[in-house]
Amino acid sequence: MTEKSAHAGPTQAAMRVLSALIEARTGQQLSAARSWRIESSLKPVLRETGIASLELLVGQLVSGRNEALTATVVNALLNNETSFFRDTTVFEQIDRDAFEALRKARSDTRRLRIWSAACSTGQEAYSLAMMLRDSTPRWAGWTFDILASDVSGAAVARAREGRFSRFEIQRGLPVRKMLSWFREDTEEWVADPALSRDIRFVTHDLREPAPGVFDLILCRNVLMYFPVPVRTKVFERLSDALAPGGLLVLGAGETVIGQTDRFVSDPEMRGVYTSAADVSHSPLRAASR
Repeated sequence: MTEKSAHAGPTQAAMRVLSALIEARTGQQLSAARSWRIESSLKPVLRETGIASLELLVGQLVSGRNEALTATVVNALLNNETSFFRDTTVFEQIDRDAFEALRKARSDTRRLRIWSAACSTGQEAYSLAMMLRDSTPRWAGWTFDILASDVSGAAVARAREGRFSRFEIQRGLPVRKMLSWFREDTEEWVADPALSRDIRFVTHDLREPAPGVFDLILCRNVLMYFPVPVRTKVFERLSDALAPGGLLVLGAGETVIGQTDRFVSDPEMRGVYTSAADVSHSPLRAASR
């Protein structure tokens, strides 16, 4: 094998197999723009399984005889990029506007139900839990239900453990919160049990019916990976999961415009959406009366 061929990357046949596998299992499309990371993502799988090449790995996937290997490959290829308080302005807006509006709108039940959809390894959910617990007087007597889900079973297992590397703990997490809510354990940092008790982690495919009804849904930076028909279906699932007067938060590069008629932009908050069927009961509007 020449040096050029050794670094030529995945063949078109391998790309087709891997793309079809990811789309079938998760609904996401493995675009050509993401092909550069295939080899780097699968190198650990090759090393751990002792499979000599990407082509041999794909051959085993095609055979369909090793479901565990297939699940490992899917988990490796998913984009699990995340960090604590990712996009700080979004969390500031949630704390300042969304939480306050929902606190007033849900004052009768004093219960707040939150869904962190496509949660990856859990940093978003832990960030939400920290925000709520750091505002104890504001939420005295309230019950919080935070559900965090992801299609990757491996990511959910890691999130549930609440253990983060030094690199992960330093990404977006202020030192004060790190020292307040995490303890150092050798080379890792472990979430305080109080935070872990606030969150329930489950494996869930966004194409399937939602795992509950929620006042606030965060579904950020995942819709962009779905083809339009799947994206439309996911919006339907999110709509079904949003309680009357609830709020949906999308990623900075995502929108409902031209994608679905189930949601409309909230006039008060950028990147936040309310149900089109219930727009007159937006908690922000109700709170401003």
